[in-house]
Amino acid sequence: MAFLLLAALVTPRLVQTQGSNPVNGPEAEFHMARLIHSAGSGYRGGYGRSWWAIDYPAAEYHLTRGLRRLTRLDVANDSIHLQTIDDRIFDYPWLFAQQVGRWQLSVAETDRLREYLLRGGFLVVDDFHGANEWVIFTNVIRRVFPNRPIINIPDSDPLLHVLYDLDQRTQIPGRRHLYRGPGGQILAQLPGGPPQWRGIYDDEGRLLVAINFNMDMGDAWEHADDPVYPEPMTALAYRFGINYIIYAMTH
Repeated sequence: MAFLLLAALVTPRLVQTQGSNPVNGPEAEFHMARLIHSAGSGYRGGYGRSWWAIDYPAAEYHLTRGLRRLTRLDVANDSIHLQTIDDRIFDYPWLFAQQVGRWQLSVAETDRLREYLLRGGFLVVDDFHGANEWVIFTNVIRRVFPNRPIINIPDSDPLLHVLYDLDQRTQIPGRRHLYRGPGGQILAQLPGGPPQWRGIYDDEGRLLVAINFNMDMGDAWEHADDPVYPEPMTALAYRFGINYIIYAMTH
């Protein structure tokens, strides 16, 4: 997989409006890809939105604008939505998957995901919580990498220092997990326990899969302009997202 060079990270610049499913490859230096996957429970709440697209399009809107403010990357306005069996996936080194506590991938899809990752792709999984969803996620990812362990990402990993030093492991909640406590303070109460930053590595120590467990980074982007959502958690989600993207484009 041919990766584009990372621009110097100093000031933003604007790009033209992009389409959501380009035919001829990425439309900018960074073009986010979102993984289409089947989910056992079908559509969220019966509203017609598939689980894989749960925070779309607001999460992409805010993330891409944040990237332009905080970096000099040439950024496409929208994500492309791909199944792993789509040959275009190899043009997009950064793949985002939400609600993987519900995902279902066929043998062909897991085989292609393995190929994508070993050829240089980087997968970030997000927005799943608790023991039951962990089992569903690992049942699939272990078909992708049956012999590669899932481990906690160490504090020394380059992922956590490639631009921002991410020594703060604050839990990033979904909007639905916030409540107003005594004195009007906004607090988070997630159902799955403490946050876990985990990963799967290749033989050379490159991170292939970044696992945000008991977190909802997509919601933090989606609600970046919501006065109810705590600003420190959105800021942390931006820093993680930017580090993930730079890591994918340089490793």
